[in-house]
Amino acid sequence: SLFGGMGGAGGGAGFGNMGGFAPEAEDSRDVLTVSLEESFHGGSRRVQLSSGRTLDVKIPKGVTEGKTIRLNGQGRYGGDLLLEIRFAPHPQFEVKERDLSCVVAVAPWEAALGASIDVPTLGGAVQLKLPAGSQSGKKLRLKGRGLPGTTPGDQLVEIRVVAPPAESDEQRAFYEEMAQKFVGFKPRG
Repeated sequence: SLFGGMGGAGGGAGFGNMGGFAPEAEDSRDVLTVSLEESFHGGSRRVQLSSGRTLDVKIPKGVTEGKTIRLNGQGRYGGDLLLEIRFAPHPQFEVKERDLSCVVAVAPWEAALGASIDVPTLGGAVQLKLPAGSQSGKKLRLKGRGLPGTTPGDQLVEIRVVAPPAESDEQRAFYEEMAQKFVGFKPRG
């Protein structure tokens, strides 16, 4: 009776909803996992966020891992939504900033004699001139074939020499003949 009904329905209303004011806008954060192809070409895709919401998101061409896409008004109470870019693992390429790297298998005669070989890139296969005498582990650079940007990244191609199996008597005889012709060659030093 001292407070005259302040504890009733009307008395404490100002504390529960902050005096009728709307909550303050807050920025929200989430992670967006994209493929290297999506980064290379750019585009748009529908994504489901960890909150369960679905949005159409424009993926900028050449976006790199760790960068943030800001979606105005899509955060809590009208704030912005900040999507941090992560790259999904790729079956052929490793990525470091804008540079890509891959491993390409070559036959021993291609490595020994030199050859023009097909190499995969995110923009499609290209021809690479393999110098004669190339060894496994040799790295060749495809300038500008990485992720696009003001300064596009490069693609590093690591050569891996792969010997074919001897599946017939004739092929085994050929390997034996090679062993005789290269008798002084010491591959392990």
